[in-house]
Amino acid sequence: MAEQEIEVIHSWSAPRSLSTSLMYSFAQRDNMEVLDEPLYPAFLRVTGFDRPYREEILSKIESDGNKVVNEVIFGPGGKKYRYCKHMAKQRLPGLPDDLMKKGKHILLIRNPLDILPSFDKVVPPSFKELGLADLVTIYSELCELGKSPVIVDAADLQQDPEATLRSLCEDLDIPFQATMLRWEAGPKPIDGLWAKWWRNVRKTSSLLKSPLPEPDLPVPANKNLLAWVGDEIVPRDDAKVSVFDSIVQGGDGVWEGLRVYNGKVFKLEEHLDRLFDSAKALAFNNIPTREEVKQAIFRTLIRNGMLDNAHIRLTLTRGKKVTSGMSPAFNLYGCTLIVLPEWKPPVYDNTHGVNLVTATTRRNSPNNLDSKIHHNNLLNNILAKIEGNNANTADAIMLDKDGYVSETNATNIFLVKKGRVLTPHADYCLPGITRATVMELVVKENLVLEERRISLSEFHTADEVWTTGTMGEITPASSLLELLFPFCTETAKEDYLL
Repeated sequence: MAEQEIEVIHSWSAPRSLSTSLMYSFAQRDNMEVLDEPLYPAFLRVTGFDRPYREEILSKIESDGNKVVNEVIFGPGGKKYRYCKHMAKQRLPGLPDDLMKKGKHILLIRNPLDILPSFDKVVPPSFKELGLADLVTIYSELCELGKSPVIVDAADLQQDPEATLRSLCEDLDIPFQATMLRWEAGPKPIDGLWAKWWRNVRKTSSLLKSPLPEPDLPVPANKNLLAWVGDEIVPRDDAKVSVFDSIVQGGDGVWEGLRVYNGKVFKLEEHLDRLFDSAKALAFNNIPTREEVKQAIFRTLIRNGMLDNAHIRLTLTRGKKVTSGMSPAFNLYGCTLIVLPEWKPPVYDNTHGVNLVTATTRRNSPNNLDSKIHHNNLLNNILAKIEGNNANTADAIMLDKDGYVSETNATNIFLVKKGRVLTPHADYCLPGITRATVMELVVKENLVLEERRISLSEFHTADEVWTTGTMGEITPASSLLELLFPFCTETAKEDYLL
């Protein structure tokens, strides 16, 4: 396209005011060029502000303020509009008058109480660093020129992006485009050279500083994973839900564990059947469609390049509430969908087997909370897992209220005795997808399968014991322990090894 005279839209703000988000929004338009802080190099050169990337910027980008204004900001372009993201502090004295007189101006404002904690994570705040006084000066000068700027509150942009952007476009006398509402997560070609540094620098707020060192991840590659939250794909550190979400308020959600093998999700349809059955049993409203959930899964896997040896924690919460409280009547925003993929090999030693201990915590009865609902309220399982951790075993066997084996805290369980394969009824346990697959294979191989009540002593005298689950696959149990005393010694444990 031939270069043409371009109409410039200036956006002025203090740092940490969602200015990058607004720039990304305008970058989605089909008639818009964007510039990320074109005055920044001149600001660094003139003020001497110290930044780790200072020399790189001054060596690669034009830092003569007059040239930047005349040749970059107001230079010819290939589209109708050019959006310029500016920090207010970067408007230096002596810049050409056209910077203020030409084009349309937006002032993006944010409560300083919201700016300060965010800015302090990367640079110690100061009066000059924030540039709030400069923002007031720009407003006054524009009003004197008869060019009153459009004021946008970052809080409104966060709370209702579409309504705020529609109103902004109307004030700018440009048509709103729905593409402004979403974009792919991650770095953009339009980002300034400094953007990577600002993203990577982390400094905990002094009020919430943790004495704990940054832990190592089991799989370091998961540090850079992308997750689906709500209706977008976001980096790991930005994968968060609202404090008003039901999953925070009461563990009110349903979930599935999925495994990816050779580009395919194992038993996806069966897992989605259970997810939607669980959501229905809990009377969720405004549930995403099956196809929408699938698309979220596939898009997230593709963005991460996770086509094998990956695990997905798929969660559907009742959604965000309008106010804190237990009642689902407060859930008026629709459900929240979370797709959390990780590089994750099987979590147990499936070659040598694992040790199990019998927990004192009993499995929920369907009289209280039906385990066939695959819900996120896992305290019953977690209490048993704590007992397993204290006994230094992989997991803990959970009994039902009558003392029969139900499952472990995380998996279904099988035994073999004299050529017969037995597994507990799914009265107190989740009827697992991997469990059902194993049962199908047992029948297919013409082996005897029994699904019935099984006592603990039958497991102790079994010829073979294994557990099944999506995350751990099929895991042999090499020994079973009886936790007779909460703090039994290692010697006492060894007495009960099978």
